[in-house]
Amino acid sequence: MALINTPIKPFKAQAFKQGKFIEVTEADVQGKWAVFFFYPADFTFVCPTELGDVADHYDELQRLGVEVFSVSTDTHFTHKAWHDSSETIGKIQYAMIGDPTGTITRNFDVMREGEGLADRGTFIVDPDGVIQAMEITAEGIGRNAADLLRKIKAAQYVRAHPGEVCPAKWEEGEKTLAPSLHLVGKI
Repeated sequence: MALINTPIKPFKAQAFKQGKFIEVTEADVQGKWAVFFFYPADFTFVCPTELGDVADHYDELQRLGVEVFSVSTDTHFTHKAWHDSSETIGKIQYAMIGDPTGTITRNFDVMREGEGLADRGTFIVDPDGVIQAMEITAEGIGRNAADLLRKIKAAQYVRAHPGEVCPAKWEEGEKTLAPSLHLVGKI
């Protein structure tokens, strides 16, 4: 999976967002930060806890200029039904993309072929449409939106400060590194 530093591939899909069906394409992420948050299926067990966690952090993600797109191979109709029937999913304000053909899921290389389901994959995409970070977890391992926020802040910092990098466990406001000959062997 050599997707880091590659542009996202073209796609067009239907989504459910804030009570409406909308069309989403790769053009919708140009010029802004985006998170593509893949999950196996609606009406499951770990998935609603993850999507709810992202929903709880959505205002902060918006303040950072980040748009969120959750994606599963369910339809946008199924997303609406889940949104209407679950208190946890009902608080989601970001787009829930239906990918029944698996095009987007395959574009991001997270399709479980033979099952028709997406792996738990998270992708941070920069304003140029280039993948800057990704995380794939096994079926039973839920993700953490607070750590996703930390990674987004690090990606945004590095983009805004060429020549600097964020070390392990970096948090906003902490010291960064400026790689140089003088740092070799000193860390």
